[in-house]
Amino acid sequence: MVPPGPLVTAPQLAAELAGPDAPTLLDCRWTLAGGADRAAYDEGHLPGAVFVDLDRDLSGPPGGQGGRHPLPDPAAFQAAMRRAGVGATRAVVAYDQGEPGGAARAWWLLGWFGHPDVRVLDGGLRAWVAAGLPLVTEVPDAPGDHPGGPPDPSDPDAGDFRARPGGRALLDAAGAARLAAAGVLLDTRAPARYQGLEEPVDPVAGHVPGARNLPLADLVGAHGLAPPDAVRRAAEAHGVRAGSPVGAYCGSGVVAAHLVLALETAGIPAALYAGSWSDWVTDPSRPVATGPTP
Repeated sequence: MVPPGPLVTAPQLAAELAGPDAPTLLDCRWTLAGGADRAAYDEGHLPGAVFVDLDRDLSGPPGGQGGRHPLPDPAAFQAAMRRAGVGATRAVVAYDQGEPGGAARAWWLLGWFGHPDVRVLDGGLRAWVAAGLPLVTEVPDAPGDHPGGPPDPSDPDAGDFRARPGGRALLDAAGAARLAAAGVLLDTRAPARYQGLEEPVDPVAGHVPGARNLPLADLVGAHGLAPPDAVRRAAEAHGVRAGSPVGAYCGSGVVAAHLVLALETAGIPAALYAGSWSDWVTDPSRPVATGPTP
């Protein structure tokens, strides 16, 4: 069977949740300014959704190489997903607040670790509410959640997902530098950060030399991601051609996963520089470019 596309609409998801093969739902609301938004989840979430904390469950400990949101250890990620009820083959749908949050990060990580069927709710919770669909405040028992220890394999609701790294294209700093020179490396941050005019989070301002600025804000609207044709045109305007190797980065690898998701909807495979700018600047010998051009 051909895997479904990476997005699902609110009405489509509602129909699936009412059917016999309902997907596992992950609430991944997170913002750069506030972090994981458990409080919003408690105020209202999709029926049956389990909250996933981006900083705790979808990232490794920060510090040193890997940037502010390093990739999680496979065993730790596997345990977190099993606690959330993620199975080896059962479909998963991740959502966030409807602006770039943690859903694309969950989509990318689950794919990287080998899950075959992961999608993102296009437009997030905002699209769900706009479609007149219900929210609930009841918090389901997290399947397989056994504080202080690993999930109990005898629990019939515990997930049996197994983390096997390597399912998506991944860049480190050296790979990002090569891609910027020989392919197309896209920087998803706001123009002021790309140009080095401001840097509110990381200690050095600027961009990877040769990277081109395609702010994710150009591809996300009130109703979700831009249509695939619009994504393709934007990519082509930044040098992407058929067969071009493409990569994406941002501040810490979270928002760039959303660009990889958008590019996939347009049929453009892209690698993720998971450490992104926060990893690049950990080595002072790496060059830094400023200004509006690559």
